[in-house]
Amino acid sequence: MNNWQEILDVLRKKLVSLGDVTITPAVLITVVLILLGAFWVSHLLRGMLRRNVFRRTHLNIGTQETIARILHYIIMLLGVFIAVQQVGVDLTTLAAIGAVLMVGIGLGLQNITSNFISAMILLFERPVQVGDFVEVGGVQGRIRRIKTRSSVVETLDNVSIIVPNLNFITQNVTNWSYRDSKVRIHVSVGVSYGSDVDLVAETLLQVGRSHQEVLLNPEPTIQFLEFGDSSLNFVLLVWINDASRQYLVRSDLNFAVVKAFREQGITIAFPQRDLHIRTAVPLELNQQDLNQS
Repeated sequence: MNNWQEILDVLRKKLVSLGDVTITPAVLITVVLILLGAFWVSHLLRGMLRRNVFRRTHLNIGTQETIARILHYIIMLLGVFIAVQQVGVDLTTLAAIGAVLMVGIGLGLQNITSNFISAMILLFERPVQVGDFVEVGGVQGRIRRIKTRSSVVETLDNVSIIVPNLNFITQNVTNWSYRDSKVRIHVSVGVSYGSDVDLVAETLLQVGRSHQEVLLNPEPTIQFLEFGDSSLNFVLLVWINDASRQYLVRSDLNFAVVKAFREQGITIAFPQRDLHIRTAVPLELNQQDLNQS
């Protein structure tokens, strides 16, 4: 019995006073348990949404992650309010604490605050979403997570890059998945002068249509770009569904173009220069020059 009384005395021991509020170990434990409980409830509800709701809908992964993240913030905010009520902090004291936090933010937390606000903008405005293929600050890859301070971008080399959320707001961002997941690939090739341009165009179109990842709607097209110094320059334009596959598909098409041109007898041009040598003109030497030699 004495041991329990000693434990209770320790839990009720005053640590600090904030106005009319006394902070004790028991209060701190209560606050921690409430916040842990809020986090657990958030984790449980988000898991139920993913298993039982999202699978039955046609929402894309970005929208699903946005809903889950907003739900997490709401539950954690409710947990904070409940914890504050349990502590017994009134609005005046809470305002004083908020003023102290604002001073702290002004002194050293600008970066964290900016990234947090940027995360809110990303979640509500959604210029980028989880699952989008993007390029920002020289980093190219697919967004895997949007967290409170930063986002995780997975590159094509399977490397996870941590990008501050502020970069998505303040820098130019290329988002291949923003409105439509389809992207167009340019495959340029130059053929020698004298080539049958109709055969070249038909061969390139056949190469484009033969690749399994190339879409037939929009269908592949050919453009005759220019008369180059050493070549007739064409470009094959094809559409694919996945921007992250553009480099592999372009490589496949380049291999296929070389093979098809060899089969059709079409020569891929290379830089050429014509060198003209003038006939040497004999020098006439007078008798004085001969005597000196």
